[in-house]
Amino acid sequence: MPQVQEFWESYLADQYVVTIANVPCPGVTKVTGLNLGEFDTIEQPHGGSHHVYKISSQKVKFQPLTIERRVDGSDEDRFFREWFKETFDLNSDRASGSRVRKSGFIFKRHDGQDVMKFAFYHAWVKSTSFTDLEAGSNSLFIQTITLEHEGLELIT
Repeated sequence: MPQVQEFWESYLADQYVVTIANVPCPGVTKVTGLNLGEFDTIEQPHGGSHHVYKISSQKVKFQPLTIERRVDGSDEDRFFREWFKETFDLNSDRASGSRVRKSGFIFKRHDGQDVMKFAFYHAWVKSTSFTDLEAGSNSLFIQTITLEHEGLELIT
């Protein structure tokens, strides 16, 4: 990050690249859920008093990642369609569900250079949806994909 006079200039949130299973996904327009994990809190009353201690459950939970991407007929569309189809195989007696998992990276860039990297592990498609269709609209057709995963790690 560049120093500007006496202060450090903050990174902008608009430069990043997402890769899933080593496949770049340039059409991704938004990523939410970059949470490095959280512990549940257990409230433990102290016997005979009104004081309650708060302690960690020691179980780490991760928020799902949500990816928004433009649908444009590219190979990227096929990649996500096949992953979804593999997960939600409606012609099978039972869907694959969380057995179809992929890991990936979110590269945070600043002035075109990688400055941070988030790794997510063993993600599976929880849900996918598309923007509403509306006559006369001039908005882009967007797919929203929610990924459950087993961990998000910040690699600097």
